[in-house]
Amino acid sequence: MVMRTTLIQAASSLRCTLALALSLACSIAHAQEPVSTDAAEVSVREISERLYRAEPGERVDFSNRDLTYLDLSGLNFKGARLTQSDFYGVDFTGANLSRADLSKTRLDRATLIDVDLRFANLSGATLLRPAVYRDMSKNLADTPDFSGAQLVGTRIQANLSGARFRGANLTRSDISPYEKRPGEGLFVTLSYNEFTSCDFSGATLHNANLHRVNFTFSQFNGADFTGANIAETDFTKADLRGANLTNADVHLANFESANLAGIVGLETARNFEMALNLDKAVAVPPAAFKIWKAQESKRLKLPNLDN
Repeated sequence: MVMRTTLIQAASSLRCTLALALSLACSIAHAQEPVSTDAAEVSVREISERLYRAEPGERVDFSNRDLTYLDLSGLNFKGARLTQSDFYGVDFTGANLSRADLSKTRLDRATLIDVDLRFANLSGATLLRPAVYRDMSKNLADTPDFSGAQLVGTRIQANLSGARFRGANLTRSDISPYEKRPGEGLFVTLSYNEFTSCDFSGATLHNANLHRVNFTFSQFNGADFTGANIAETDFTKADLRGANLTNADVHLANFESANLAGIVGLETARNFEMALNLDKAVAVPPAAFKIWKAQESKRLKLPNLDN
Protein backbone atom coordinates (compact mmCIF):
# COMPACT_ATOMS: atom_id res chain seq x y z
CA MET A 1 0.00 0.00 0.00
CA VAL A 2 2.80 2.38 0.91
CA MET A 3 4.62 1.56 -2.33
CA ARG A 4 1.47 2.22 -4.36
CA THR A 5 0.99 5.59 -2.67
CA THR A 6 4.61 6.49 -3.34
CA LEU A 7 4.26 5.58 -7.05
CA ILE A 8 1.09 7.67 -7.38
CA GLN A 9 2.80 10.65 -5.76
CA ALA A 10 5.83 10.24 -8.03
CA ALA A 11 3.62 10.08 -11.15
CA SER A 12 1.71 13.17 -10.05
CA SER A 13 4.95 15.04 -9.40
CA LEU A 14 6.27 14.04 -12.85
CA ARG A 15 3.09 15.31 -14.56
CA CYS A 16 3.38 18.62 -12.77
CA THR A 17 7.04 18.92 -13.73
CA LEU A 18 6.31 18.17 -17.40
CA ALA A 19 3.41 20.64 -17.46
CA LEU A 20 5.61 23.34 -15.94
CA ALA A 21 8.41 22.61 -18.42
CA LEU A 22 6.02 22.79 -21.37
CA SER A 23 4.54 26.06 -20.12
CA LEU A 24 7.99 27.54 -19.62
CA ALA A 25 9.16 26.40 -23.05
CA CYS A 26 6.10 27.87 -24.74
CA SER A 27 6.60 31.15 -22.88
CA ILE A 28 10.21 31.32 -24.01
CA ALA A 29 9.32 30.39 -27.59
CA HIS A 30 6.80 33.24 -27.82
CA ALA A 31 8.83 35.79 -25.89
CA GLN A 32 9.78 37.77 -28.98
CA GLU A 33 6.53 37.55 -30.97
CA PRO A 34 5.18 41.07 -30.43
CA VAL A 35 1.60 41.66 -31.53
CA SER A 36 -0.24 44.96 -31.41
CA THR A 37 -2.97 45.11 -28.77
CA ASP A 38 -4.65 48.02 -30.55
CA ALA A 39 -7.45 47.67 -33.07
CA ALA A 40 -6.50 47.35 -36.73
CA GLU A 41 -5.99 50.68 -38.47
CA VAL A 42 -8.56 49.90 -41.17
CA SER A 43 -11.86 48.04 -40.79
CA VAL A 44 -12.94 45.03 -42.82
CA ARG A 45 -15.81 47.10 -44.18
CA GLU A 46 -13.51 49.85 -45.46
CA ILE A 47 -11.18 47.33 -47.10
CA SER A 48 -14.13 45.55 -48.73
CA GLU A 49 -15.65 48.78 -50.02
CA ARG A 50 -12.40 50.11 -51.48
CA LEU A 51 -11.69 46.81 -53.21
CA TYR A 52 -15.24 46.66 -54.61
CA ARG A 53 -15.07 50.21 -55.96
CA ALA A 54 -11.59 49.85 -57.49
CA GLU A 55 -11.51 50.47 -61.23
CA PRO A 56 -10.11 47.76 -63.54
CA GLY A 57 -6.32 47.85 -63.25
CA GLU A 58 -6.39 50.03 -60.13
CA ARG A 59 -4.27 48.68 -57.29
CA VAL A 60 -5.72 49.67 -53.93
CA ASP A 61 -2.99 50.62 -51.44
CA PHE A 62 -3.05 49.29 -47.89
CA SER A 63 0.70 49.45 -47.33
CA ASN A 64 2.34 50.03 -43.95
CA ARG A 65 -0.83 49.28 -41.97
CA ASP A 66 -1.59 47.35 -38.81
CA LEU A 67 -4.24 44.92 -40.04
CA THR A 68 -3.82 42.24 -37.39
CA TYR A 69 -6.58 39.73 -36.64
CA LEU A 70 -9.01 40.91 -39.34
CA ASP A 71 -11.35 38.51 -41.15
CA LEU A 72 -10.51 39.10 -44.81
CA SER A 73 -11.73 35.73 -46.04
CA GLY A 74 -13.11 35.49 -49.55
CA LEU A 75 -11.95 38.95 -50.67
CA ASN A 76 -10.52 39.63 -54.13
CA PHE A 77 -7.59 41.97 -53.54
CA LYS A 78 -7.18 42.72 -57.26
CA GLY A 79 -3.39 42.93 -57.04
CA ALA A 80 -3.46 45.39 -54.12
CA ARG A 81 -0.36 47.01 -52.64
CA LEU A 82 0.01 45.60 -49.13
CA THR A 83 3.75 45.94 -48.63
CA GLN A 84 5.12 46.13 -45.06
CA SER A 85 1.68 45.67 -43.48
CA ASP A 86 1.13 43.46 -40.43
CA PHE A 87 -1.30 40.61 -41.08
CA TYR A 88 -0.65 38.65 -37.90
CA GLY A 89 -3.56 36.27 -37.22
CA VAL A 90 -5.57 37.47 -40.24
CA ASP A 91 -8.06 35.05 -41.84
CA PHE A 92 -7.51 35.01 -45.63
CA THR A 93 -9.49 31.80 -46.24
CA GLY A 94 -10.47 31.63 -49.92
CA ALA A 95 -9.04 35.09 -50.68
CA ASN A 96 -7.60 36.04 -54.06
CA LEU A 97 -4.17 37.59 -53.46
CA SER A 98 -2.78 36.80 -56.90
CA ARG A 99 -0.32 39.45 -58.12
CA ALA A 100 -0.69 41.37 -54.84
CA ASP A 101 2.38 43.08 -53.38
CA LEU A 102 2.92 41.45 -49.99
CA SER A 103 6.62 42.20 -49.80
CA LYS A 104 8.01 42.61 -46.27
CA THR A 105 4.65 41.79 -44.70
CA ARG A 106 4.13 39.69 -41.58
CA LEU A 107 1.81 36.76 -42.23
CA ASP A 108 2.64 34.90 -39.02
CA ARG A 109 -0.28 32.83 -37.65
CA ALA A 110 -2.41 33.93 -40.60
CA THR A 111 -5.02 31.54 -42.02
CA LEU A 112 -4.11 30.79 -45.63
CA ILE A 113 -6.60 28.04 -46.45
CA ASP A 114 -7.30 27.83 -50.20
CA VAL A 115 -5.64 31.20 -50.86
CA ASP A 116 -4.60 32.19 -54.38
CA LEU A 117 -1.09 33.68 -54.15
CA ARG A 118 -0.07 33.04 -57.75
CA PHE A 119 2.45 35.60 -59.01
CA ALA A 120 2.19 37.54 -55.75
CA ASN A 121 5.27 39.30 -54.39
CA LEU A 122 6.10 37.94 -50.91
CA SER A 123 9.78 38.88 -50.96
CA GLY A 124 11.08 39.58 -47.48
CA ALA A 125 7.81 38.47 -45.86
CA THR A 126 7.53 36.12 -42.88
CA LEU A 127 5.15 33.15 -42.72
CA LEU A 128 5.63 31.62 -39.30
CA ARG A 129 3.15 28.88 -38.38
CA PRO A 130 0.25 29.87 -40.68
CA ALA A 131 -2.90 27.73 -40.67
CA VAL A 132 -3.40 26.05 -44.05
CA TYR A 133 -5.82 23.18 -43.36
CA ARG A 134 -9.52 23.26 -42.51
CA ASP A 135 -9.30 20.42 -39.99
CA MET A 136 -7.02 17.75 -38.55
CA SER A 137 -7.41 15.56 -41.65
CA LYS A 138 -4.99 17.97 -43.37
CA ASN A 139 -6.51 17.77 -46.83
CA LEU A 140 -3.73 18.77 -49.23
CA ALA A 141 -6.29 20.54 -51.44
CA ASP A 142 -6.71 23.18 -48.70
CA THR A 143 -3.21 24.58 -49.11
CA PRO A 144 -2.36 27.91 -50.80
CA ASP A 145 -1.05 28.23 -54.34
CA PHE A 146 2.29 30.10 -54.62
CA SER A 147 2.87 29.28 -58.31
CA GLY A 148 4.96 31.96 -60.02
CA ALA A 149 5.25 33.95 -56.78
CA GLN A 150 8.30 35.96 -55.73
CA LEU A 151 9.53 34.66 -52.36
CA VAL A 152 13.03 36.14 -52.42
CA GLY A 153 14.41 36.20 -48.89
CA THR A 154 11.08 35.02 -47.47
CA ARG A 155 11.13 33.31 -44.05
CA ILE A 156 8.82 30.31 -43.71
CA GLN A 157 8.27 28.00 -40.77
CA ALA A 158 5.24 25.84 -41.44
CA ASN A 159 3.58 22.65 -42.50
CA LEU A 160 2.76 23.46 -46.12
CA SER A 161 2.43 19.90 -47.39
CA GLY A 162 0.54 19.92 -50.67
CA ALA A 163 1.23 23.57 -51.54
CA ARG A 164 2.11 24.56 -55.11
CA PHE A 165 5.29 26.52 -55.88
CA ARG A 166 5.55 25.86 -59.63
CA GLY A 167 7.92 28.40 -61.21
CA ALA A 168 8.21 30.36 -57.96
CA ASN A 169 11.38 32.29 -57.11
CA LEU A 170 12.63 31.29 -53.64
CA THR A 171 16.14 32.74 -53.99
CA ARG A 172 17.72 33.21 -50.54
CA SER A 173 14.50 32.11 -48.85
CA ASP A 174 14.82 30.49 -45.42
CA ILE A 175 12.62 27.44 -44.89
CA SER A 176 14.66 25.89 -42.11
CA PRO A 177 12.61 24.92 -39.04
CA TYR A 178 14.46 26.94 -36.41
CA GLU A 179 13.83 30.56 -35.56
CA LYS A 180 16.39 33.12 -34.44
CA ARG A 181 14.76 33.76 -31.07
CA PRO A 182 14.53 32.26 -27.57
CA GLY A 183 13.15 28.73 -27.69
CA GLU A 184 15.00 27.69 -30.84
CA GLY A 185 15.60 23.95 -30.82
CA LEU A 186 13.27 23.21 -27.89
CA PHE A 187 10.68 20.45 -28.16
CA VAL A 188 8.02 23.08 -28.94
CA THR A 189 9.94 23.94 -32.12
CA LEU A 190 9.53 21.78 -35.20
CA SER A 191 12.54 19.60 -35.95
CA TYR A 192 11.57 19.59 -39.64
CA ASN A 193 9.47 21.88 -41.79
CA GLU A 194 6.87 19.73 -43.56
CA PHE A 195 6.67 20.28 -47.33
CA THR A 196 5.59 16.79 -48.42
CA SER A 197 3.76 16.29 -51.73
CA CYS A 198 4.51 19.87 -52.82
CA ASP A 199 5.09 20.96 -56.41
CA PHE A 200 8.30 22.97 -56.93
CA SER A 201 8.60 22.18 -60.65
CA GLY A 202 10.69 24.85 -62.36
CA ALA A 203 11.21 26.75 -59.10
CA THR A 204 14.36 28.79 -58.44
CA LEU A 205 15.96 28.04 -55.06
CA HIS A 206 19.35 29.75 -55.46
CA ASN A 207 21.19 29.97 -52.13
CA ALA A 208 18.00 29.06 -50.24
CA ASN A 209 18.27 27.65 -46.71
CA LEU A 210 16.35 24.36 -46.89
CA HIS A 211 18.11 22.73 -43.96
CA ARG A 212 16.02 19.95 -42.35
CA VAL A 213 12.96 20.22 -44.60
CA ASN A 214 10.84 17.15 -45.29
CA PHE A 215 10.26 17.08 -49.07
CA THR A 216 8.99 13.48 -49.23
CA PHE A 217 6.96 12.82 -52.43
CA SER A 218 7.51 16.40 -53.66
CA GLN A 219 8.05 17.40 -57.30
CA PHE A 220 11.21 19.28 -58.31
CA ASN A 221 11.27 18.75 -62.06
CA GLY A 222 13.76 21.26 -63.44
CA ALA A 223 14.13 23.08 -60.11
CA ASP A 224 17.37 25.01 -59.54
CA PHE A 225 19.08 24.43 -56.16
CA THR A 226 22.34 26.17 -57.09
CA GLY A 227 24.20 27.08 -53.89
CA ALA A 228 21.28 26.01 -51.67
CA ASN A 229 21.65 24.47 -48.22
CA ILE A 230 19.82 21.14 -48.33
CA ALA A 231 21.80 19.53 -45.51
CA GLU A 232 19.79 16.92 -43.56
CA THR A 233 16.87 17.44 -45.91
CA ASP A 234 14.62 14.48 -46.74
CA PHE A 235 14.01 13.85 -50.45
CA THR A 236 12.58 10.35 -49.98
CA LYS A 237 10.57 9.43 -53.11
CA ALA A 238 10.87 13.00 -54.41
CA ASP A 239 10.98 13.69 -58.16
CA LEU A 240 14.24 15.56 -58.89
CA ARG A 241 14.37 14.88 -62.63
CA GLY A 242 16.39 17.57 -64.36
CA ALA A 243 17.05 19.49 -61.13
CA ASN A 244 20.28 21.47 -60.73
CA LEU A 245 22.26 20.82 -57.52
CA THR A 246 25.44 22.67 -58.52
CA ASN A 247 27.32 23.75 -55.38
CA ALA A 248 24.39 22.85 -53.10
CA ASP A 249 25.26 21.50 -49.64
CA VAL A 250 23.91 17.91 -49.51
CA HIS A 251 25.45 16.88 -46.17
CA LEU A 252 23.28 14.03 -44.79
CA ALA A 253 20.53 14.78 -47.32
CA ASN A 254 18.42 11.65 -47.83
CA PHE A 255 17.78 10.57 -51.44
CA GLU A 256 16.17 7.19 -50.79
CA SER A 257 13.90 6.21 -53.73
CA ALA A 258 14.23 9.72 -55.22
CA ASN A 259 14.16 10.00 -59.03
CA LEU A 260 17.43 11.65 -60.10
CA ALA A 261 17.13 11.16 -63.86
CA GLY A 262 18.88 13.98 -65.72
CA ILE A 263 19.98 15.69 -62.50
CA VAL A 264 22.71 18.31 -62.99
CA GLY A 265 25.72 19.11 -60.79
CA LEU A 266 25.21 16.34 -58.24
CA GLU A 267 28.88 15.40 -58.13
CA THR A 268 29.86 19.08 -57.70
CA ALA A 269 27.60 19.53 -54.65
CA ARG A 270 29.29 20.36 -51.37
CA ASN A 271 29.68 17.41 -48.99
CA PHE A 272 28.50 15.16 -51.81
CA GLU A 273 30.28 12.17 -50.28
CA MET A 274 28.10 12.53 -47.15
CA ALA A 275 24.76 12.37 -48.96
CA LEU A 276 22.63 9.41 -47.86
CA ASN A 277 21.05 6.51 -49.74
CA LEU A 278 22.13 7.36 -53.26
CA ASP A 279 22.45 3.60 -53.72
CA LYS A 280 18.68 3.42 -53.15
CA ALA A 281 17.82 6.30 -55.48
CA VAL A 282 16.53 5.96 -59.05
CA ALA A 283 18.61 6.84 -62.14
CA VAL A 284 21.66 8.25 -60.33
CA PRO A 285 24.21 9.47 -62.94
CA PRO A 286 26.87 6.70 -63.14
CA ALA A 287 29.83 9.09 -62.81
CA ALA A 288 28.36 10.71 -59.70
CA PHE A 289 27.49 7.36 -58.15
CA LYS A 290 31.03 6.10 -58.69
CA ILE A 291 32.48 9.12 -56.84
CA TRP A 292 29.95 8.74 -54.03
CA LYS A 293 30.55 5.00 -53.65
CA ALA A 294 34.30 5.50 -53.39
CA GLN A 295 33.72 7.65 -50.27
CA GLU A 296 31.67 5.01 -48.43
CA SER A 297 34.19 4.71 -45.62
CA LYS A 298 33.40 8.27 -44.49
CA ARG A 299 29.67 7.51 -44.23
CA LEU A 300 30.27 4.28 -42.31
CA LYS A 301 31.79 6.33 -39.51
CA LEU A 302 28.50 8.14 -38.96
CA PRO A 303 26.59 6.89 -35.89
CA ASN A 304 23.15 5.30 -36.18
CA LEU A 305 22.68 6.02 -39.88
CA ASP A 306 21.41 3.45 -42.35
CA ASN A 307 23.34 3.84 -45.57
